[in-house]
Amino acid sequence: MKILFMGTPLFAQVVLAHLLEEGFEVVGLITQPSKPFGRQQQMKDSATKVFIQEKQLPIPVFEPLKIDDLTLQTIQNLKPDVVVVVAYGKILPQSLLNLVPCINLHGSLLPQFRGASPIQEMILHDLSEFGVSVIKMSAQMDAGDILGMDSFIKDRDYNAEELGTRLACMGARLVARVLNQLEQITPIPQDHTKATYCKKISKENGLVAFDSAKTVYLKSLAYTPWPGVFLKSGLKLFGIELINTQDCHQEGEILALEGESVLVGCLRGVLKIAILQAPGKQKIAAKSYLSGKRLKVGEILN
Repeated sequence: MKILFMGTPLFAQVVLAHLLEEGFEVVGLITQPSKPFGRQQQMKDSATKVFIQEKQLPIPVFEPLKIDDLTLQTIQNLKPDVVVVVAYGKILPQSLLNLVPCINLHGSLLPQFRGASPIQEMILHDLSEFGVSVIKMSAQMDAGDILGMDSFIKDRDYNAEELGTRLACMGARLVARVLNQLEQITPIPQDHTKATYCKKISKENGLVAFDSAKTVYLKSLAYTPWPGVFLKSGLKLFGIELINTQDCHQEGEILALEGESVLVGCLRGVLKIAILQAPGKQKIAAKSYLSGKRLKVGEILN
C-alpha cells in the first residue's frame, strides 16, 4: 500500500515514524512551509520534515502554500493508494478528497471536539477518558465516517504536551491497524447531533484570574507548553497545583509560603504556585518573587 502522508507537528511525526517502522511505503510528505519562530524569527521547519531529513529517508517533501492544481498533479504523479492526514494544519479541498481516499487521525473521541484544539479541550473539560479517532475524510471538518477509535481511562492529570505524546503513540498504532484492515472495515457515521467544536488556540486563552482554582489549574495543564497562563498584569504562573476547590478567599490572597512555593486563595479554592515570571524578566521561585515585591501573607498577588 502506497501512502502519501500529510502532517506538520511532532504529533504527526510520531505517526509517520510508526508507519515507516511497520513497513508501510510512504511515497511523499506534504507539510506546512517553514515559518519564523522565536524572538529571532529564525525559520523553523516542520517536525515531519526535520524527521525525514535527519533520517535521510528517500521520501520527497512538499511544502505548498495551498493545495492547488499543481499540487494535485504532483499527488497524482505519486500514485498513492491512500492519503493519511495527521495535524496537517489546513482544511483540504474537495478536489483532493475526490482524487484519492483520505483518512484523518483526530485527537479526540469524535464527534466530541471537532476542530483545531481537541487535546486542550479534553483537558479543560476535565474528562475521565481520553482518546483518538480515525475517520474517512469528508467535505465537512472532522465529520467523516469513523474507521476506528481507541481510548484510555484517565490515570493521572496530564498537561497538553504529555497527553499529546500519549495520544500520538496510541493514534499511530490505530492508524496502522486501520490501514491494515481498510478493506474489511465498515465505516460508522458520526452522530452529528452530538458534535461539539473547538477553535484554534490564541495567546489570549492563557489569561486567568483567581476566581476558580480548578479553572486556573485546568488551564495551566491545557496551555502547557503554549501559551501558558498569566494574570492581567502579565505575570506568568508555573508549577501550579490544585490544593482544594472549596475554600473561599479574596482573589489572589497570599495565604502562606510552603517551601519555595506560595499558596494563593481564589474565590473558590486554593492553588499552590511554584514559579512566577514578571513581564520581561526571568522565571524565579514564587518565594523569591514575593520577597522582591515585599508582598506578605494576607496581601494580594496580581
